[in-house]
Amino acid sequence: MNLNMALFIIMKICKFIIWLLFVGQLQAQKENAVWVFGDSAGIDFNNLANPTAFSSGGDGRGNCTSIADTSGNLLFYATENSNTDALIYNKNHALMANTGGMPSDGYYGGMVIVPKPDSDSLFYLFYRGNPNNVDTFYRAIIDMSQNNGLGAVIEKNKVIQPISFADCMTAVQHGNGRDWWLINKYFTYPFTHHNRFFTYLIKPDTIMPATIQDFNDMTDGYFQKICWHPSFNKFMLISIVGYMAEFDFDRCTGAISLNRIIFPAQLSNYNRIFWEGAYSPNGNVFYVSRNSYGGNFGNYNYLLQYDLTATNILASCDTLNYTTYPHEDCGAVRLAPDGKIYYAHAYLSTSAISYPYQDTMRNYINENLGVVNNPDVVGAGCNFAPFSFHLGGKRTYWGLPNNPDYSLGRLVGSPCDTLQWSSSPPAPQRGELIRLSPNPFSSKINIELIDFKNENWQLKIFDAMGKEILFQKITKEKTEIDLRKINNGMYYVMVYDGKNIFTRKIIKE
Repeated sequence: MNLNMALFIIMKICKFIIWLLFVGQLQAQKENAVWVFGDSAGIDFNNLANPTAFSSGGDGRGNCTSIADTSGNLLFYATENSNTDALIYNKNHALMANTGGMPSDGYYGGMVIVPKPDSDSLFYLFYRGNPNNVDTFYRAIIDMSQNNGLGAVIEKNKVIQPISFADCMTAVQHGNGRDWWLINKYFTYPFTHHNRFFTYLIKPDTIMPATIQDFNDMTDGYFQKICWHPSFNKFMLISIVGYMAEFDFDRCTGAISLNRIIFPAQLSNYNRIFWEGAYSPNGNVFYVSRNSYGGNFGNYNYLLQYDLTATNILASCDTLNYTTYPHEDCGAVRLAPDGKIYYAHAYLSTSAISYPYQDTMRNYINENLGVVNNPDVVGAGCNFAPFSFHLGGKRTYWGLPNNPDYSLGRLVGSPCDTLQWSSSPPAPQRGELIRLSPNPFSSKINIELIDFKNENWQLKIFDAMGKEILFQKITKEKTEIDLRKINNGMYYVMVYDGKNIFTRKIIKE
């Protein structure tokens, strides 16, 4: 076999490996593959090239959350009814055993499902209610081993803390890949300026009391949202008083630190009423819906795009869509498993109650979602298509699922990435003879070949879609690679010597 033929075969093998890695990455996201929301609406993202609508059991205007198993099969979901009761539904879209009697708050980001650490069958539902005008933060426990896999609520209305929280509950996996962080924001009226975060650590045997952090730079309004960056080491906080700021988050310690304020709060000027938001997959573009808040501050709703890499982020604002209030009222903006951003609208009638919808209240507004098809692209190239995803005759209100990334996993190489070892990290095995650092990285990576015995090694780097973006020879045990010119995101590194092939995933942020 000549050298050219050998290289050709190696390239075919390498491309196949990259394809397997990419498909494996998608498969690992199956727990997030099913959305349930609105009036009996649902979307199945198991086929990323062709998501499909289906019929669900709930009818809620906002709060909703769902989870699938590792194969993408729906496990259960939660929403609320018009009486602001939190309800849990099984995979057959019937009410789960022992659900009901769980007070909810009737808003949009007030419940989330979190797997109980170190359990294959137990899950938490965290929810916020207001019984007897006393704000309270609750939990329920769902046991999916009961009722032949349909599950049952085995505990509910367990008070975690009697406190007023804003409409922005969120969860993210701890850097150890087992535990979880749950984050809420403080709210009080009359308004204060604490900008106060409550961070709870969820461990296998307990939920730790909240760590509290104040930043004192924003009015503590009720309508706030925490929008996670795709790296999950930072998030954007937006609010109805026009505040937009990016915060860093340490998945090992739960510490929150202010990165940058993009827009300060404008309590007396409601020209920015940020409602919901989402980062693009590469984290460089931010999408936000601007609500008219019941027509009190103008008659238009906007979908706005901001270039976070711009010197002047305010000047980068591009209006992708605006609609008139009434009858259209903007809602949630979410990055979906297919890498697109989905945008919800509620239909408001001037002659009838708009929630719950009457059977006759059907139109293009509430039977479709808007879609940003290329969200990493700034400007018209993002290809926003309003009302383009048909819900199969089902309807949406303001809300889309408040789902964490269930398959995020451990933060490899971090100080808290220790649970896979009983004491110290094991010595490198044959499949671990390549070391990359740092990971994630910002500009350069260092590649170390542990068993370097010849000078025939070659390096290739591929993007998440398998496109080759870099090739070079490796002639020494340690090599520094300058990757400042590539965009933020996920990449695959492959090194080979004609016989051995090693691959690793890296993230630039």
